[in-house]
Amino acid sequence: MMAFEQIPKKDWYSILEADPSASVSDLKQKYQKLILMYHPDKQSADVPAGTVEECIQKFIEVDQAWKILGNEETKKEYDLQRHEDDLRNMGPVDARVYIEEMSWNEDDHSFSLSCRCGGKYSVSKDEAEEVTLISCDMCSLVIELLHYR
Repeated sequence: MMAFEQIPKKDWYSILEADPSASVSDLKQKYQKLILMYHPDKQSADVPAGTVEECIQKFIEVDQAWKILGNEETKKEYDLQRHEDDLRNMGPVDARVYIEEMSWNEDDHSFSLSCRCGGKYSVSKDEAEEVTLISCDMCSLVIELLHYR
């Protein structure tokens, strides 16, 4: 798993001028358009040096964004991290729950736990290995998912 904490928190979607729900092919089109626009070889010679440096920086950011969002695995990790950051910003964690305390649903291969509002917290088996925060499907409560080590 890639360590996104080491990379400064950047919104890679906004760098590509894309919506987080955009498909990989849409992201690729935006990447190609921007990478050509900011490519150092495409800058005219009479542009001030500061502007050229800004274009080079933007070129590097667009390339970094594509490296993360153009790969299914790193895009999924980044999207999970964004979702977790959004949950963390919603407010404090309501409870800390070990995954072993949750119910296993064989039909959809997910873990679930009832919330005090009547809703439920659910997470797929694959996501359970990557996420630490889960929101209720009916209210704003969030739990932290723990694993026995």
